Amino acid sequence: MPEPTTKTILTAEEKQRIEQAVAEAELRTSGELVPLIVDHSYDYPRAELVGAGCAALAGGLTLSWAFGDESIWFFLPIYAVLFALFFFLIRFTPGLKRRLIHPAEIEAEVEEKALVSFLEHGLHETRDRTGILILISLFERRVRILADRGISEKVPQQKWDTIVADIVQGIKQQRLCDALCAAISECGELLAESFPPRADDTDELPNLITD
Repeated sequence: MPEPTTKTILTAEEKQRIEQAVAEAELRTSGELVPLIVDHSYDYPRAELVGAGCAALAGGLTLSWAFGDESIWFFLPIYAVLFALFFFLIRFTPGLKRRLIHPAEIEAEVEEKALVSFLEHGLHETRDRTGILILISLFERRVRILADRGISEKVPQQKWDTIVADIVQGIKQQRLCDALCAAISECGELLAESFPPRADDTDELPNLITD
């Protein structure tokens, strides 16, 4: 089964449902919600280079020993060809590439992507510092919720962790749209408790971003 991408994971109808869920949630609060779905948080070139290098070294040495009389001149072109083959195999096989990346590196890159995206999309510029980013990073299979200072001071981290777990479960069950809409509604309720809507509120940010 092919890996989902930002172009395939949601239908046009599902995107409309998510945007509508955001609009309805924001009617109840002065806060801003932005769901962001990305193909990956980082390219992880080291996984490709190290993985291809190790595989090519093992294959080149084996073939050189078996057929090349351990000649360096036999080994070098074999190594170069195998390196190229394994490099592209890893690059275009996401499941294999993920296995070559340490979980700690994945966590760090997704966290950095969330922070950078929060700034890039202007969530730190909302009037009351009440922006919430819901980041879904498909390659890493990770979800992050990042709330601005005005919200994070009032909502315990455990609440965000529960919402994240619900979205992750929805992705695993191939019902991302339903899970994300439910998470958006819950975030809207959390915002409404401390940040009710104002008469002069405007929709400051996009209701869905797929990069």
